[in-house]
Amino acid sequence: MLVSNYPEVIPGPPKPSVIVEPTVFSLPPGTERYVVEGASAILIRLEPGDHLEIENTEGGQPCEIICASPDGRFDAGLIGAVDGGEAVGLQALLSSNDPSLHGLQLGIKARGLDLSKAKAVKLYDAETPARTTQTFVAQNECHAIIAAPSDVMDFELQNTATPLTAYVRRAVIKGHQKFSLPDPLAEPLQSIRVHSATAESFFVKAGDYIQIQDLDGRQCTDFQCFSARKLDRGIAYPLDVTTTRTVLHHNYAMPGLHAKYYDQDMTPLVEVIQDTCGRHDSFALACTAKYYDDIGYPGHVNCSENFNSALAEHGVTPRPGWMAANFFFNTALDEHGVLTSDEPWSRPGDYVLLRALTDLVCVSSACPDDTSAANGWNPTDIHVRVYSGAETFQRSIAYRPTPNAESKMTKETGFHDRFAQFTENFIEYNGFWLANCTSIAGPIEEYHACRQKCVVLDLSALRKFEITGPDSEALCQYVFTRNMKTLPVGGVVYTAMCYEHGGMIDDGTVFRLGKDNFRWIGGSDYSGDWIREKAEDLGLKVLVRCSTDMQHNIAVQGPESRNLLKKVIWTAPHQPNFEDLEWFRFTPARIGHDQGVPVVVSRTGYTGELGYEIFCHPKHAGAVFDAVWDAGQEHGIRPMGLEALDMVRIEAGLIFAGYDFSDQTDPFEAGIGFTVPLKSKTDDFIGRAALIRRKETPARKLVGLDIESAVDVAHGDCVHIGRAQIGEVTSSMRSPLLGKNIALARVDVTHHAVGTKVEIGKLDGQQKRLPATVVPLSHYDPQKTRPRS
Repeated sequence: MLVSNYPEVIPGPPKPSVIVEPTVFSLPPGTERYVVEGASAILIRLEPGDHLEIENTEGGQPCEIICASPDGRFDAGLIGAVDGGEAVGLQALLSSNDPSLHGLQLGIKARGLDLSKAKAVKLYDAETPARTTQTFVAQNECHAIIAAPSDVMDFELQNTATPLTAYVRRAVIKGHQKFSLPDPLAEPLQSIRVHSATAESFFVKAGDYIQIQDLDGRQCTDFQCFSARKLDRGIAYPLDVTTTRTVLHHNYAMPGLHAKYYDQDMTPLVEVIQDTCGRHDSFALACTAKYYDDIGYPGHVNCSENFNSALAEHGVTPRPGWMAANFFFNTALDEHGVLTSDEPWSRPGDYVLLRALTDLVCVSSACPDDTSAANGWNPTDIHVRVYSGAETFQRSIAYRPTPNAESKMTKETGFHDRFAQFTENFIEYNGFWLANCTSIAGPIEEYHACRQKCVVLDLSALRKFEITGPDSEALCQYVFTRNMKTLPVGGVVYTAMCYEHGGMIDDGTVFRLGKDNFRWIGGSDYSGDWIREKAEDLGLKVLVRCSTDMQHNIAVQGPESRNLLKKVIWTAPHQPNFEDLEWFRFTPARIGHDQGVPVVVSRTGYTGELGYEIFCHPKHAGAVFDAVWDAGQEHGIRPMGLEALDMVRIEAGLIFAGYDFSDQTDPFEAGIGFTVPLKSKTDDFIGRAALIRRKETPARKLVGLDIESAVDVAHGDCVHIGRAQIGEVTSSMRSPLLGKNIALARVDVTHHAVGTKVEIGKLDGQQKRLPATVVPLSHYDPQKTRPRS
């Protein structure tokens, strides 16, 4: 036997790091993905041999494809298909004046296409299963317009509009893959390419818009600007992020954008209008020569010196390091104050849209850092467009329901214009602009109106999903904790939805519209994706389709709500009379009379008071609001925003996602154990085994706290007995009705008994304490006598 004098080694070459990335970065070479939202359309350029695959993502969505040659000739044969008739669906969409289709209209105009002559390839119908696909092959170069047409949703038929997904597999794969420059938001005044590792300066007039776009994703750009009038006088005061943070009371640096940016004279220079990325920094310098020198790359090109070169023609004195708004940089400060960095969050086409508040000289860079993950190890180009101030762009930021989803911009609800009569204080919530509070009354007056008279508030951001088909009851029975077999037609039930480990995905309500027809209303888009995934995994005959954009809703809440709405709501003879509508029941109805606007009315709410919710199509929202508002004048009606809603729901012990529950808490820990009928529900459901274990061996309980201090308490504040932390505050408020600070808190079961004395920690949790006492979860009307009345 040979004895080796050499150490053992791991055989073979090194293995690549395994990194799970979003689809846009992990598609095979030459493959592109485009999402066509329901009631929308997109334009794609195809070349000979390209494969176009159209997926009916959620099922039940018709599709139209219009193909045009470069010379404007329409012919379905360009993709090897047959014309199916006039493109009535696309024409109806383009005539709707929907602002989301403005970019498509510009693209059609730029290519000289006359859609009045177009014929469409027509695919799919209301019965098409989810994930059904059809594939076409481009015979010649052409432009393909793909539309997901839709009309007003019939609430009983549940014929909602849902997305299509288009995959393009290119016949010829480019040597170095680049993403196409997206169509402009409007006709640009300037179009400037900032090539990799360079910077460009440009002039912008007051009121005009600046769009700074990351073409290929994961590329950073520094932005700096100066008041042009000050530069004319020899005053070179740049955008100053320290001044900006101070003026906006945001002294601690964190990722994200400020509403406005100021120079050191506190003169506002630009305001942020749109942001599709959401992750930036505004506290570090643009990269400098010293940075690269110190890490061993002397002479490396850097943004600060690129700025100096680009600004020289404007008479700006060079600096060794430039302060800037660092768009798309993914840096942060950890809990120890150390600056950390990773790859940018930006995807191909992400942008920031600014508005110039004075005449500006601007400069933008395409960061050259190829020494770290700051640009995904691949510095690419940045593109800048300038638009006229006469254009109208809605303020919005983007969010993604899941990592693989396309970004969605903040929307105005159908009721937005009506609430805008009372306030300009709107905040982004779950992808929509919702009123935070009214400008004149304020949240305290709104709170009292809800408790004493009645209020109307916009809850359109709730996510709605239509669950239909012969296996719909079986699916609902499996994914929800409540017993769906006992839910009658016309009934509503509040339920939880859990993962296998018992942690909560969401809470919400299920409406039963028919034997095989359900509607889920919850707080997150992912809840619908989860239900659809389970249906596909099980092979069930069911469609799960999002209807959020087809159903916007207001809540009319308060002791006077029934007397108000009985003047407004008409129900058909075969439907329940509105005045007889019991708690957690709903009915299809109309506003005013049998020919009025169609709505669905449910006796539900989130305030702890008698109340109702009214669901309608966004195009009917104005008429619905006006009818409610006019009838409500005799009942002291007031508009209500999210601040006051948060107050009344905390008083009533009603939980809120991200505060009172998460995927790490089960329904028992969240205070809604009544939604888990482990003994009476004999069918299995997701998480049942884990919930049995968690119920038998509980670790934490959600309780109420009465606080013996007027000092504000915040979500996340620690709860102590002695030195030991035994829980944390989940929600808190100062109750006008009770005249004291109250809170909801999750505490260890050892100390959850009513009457237990605890302390809420401030500062570091040890140096400052607020005495508190454990009380029942619902501080207000714990027996729910008011909503039941």
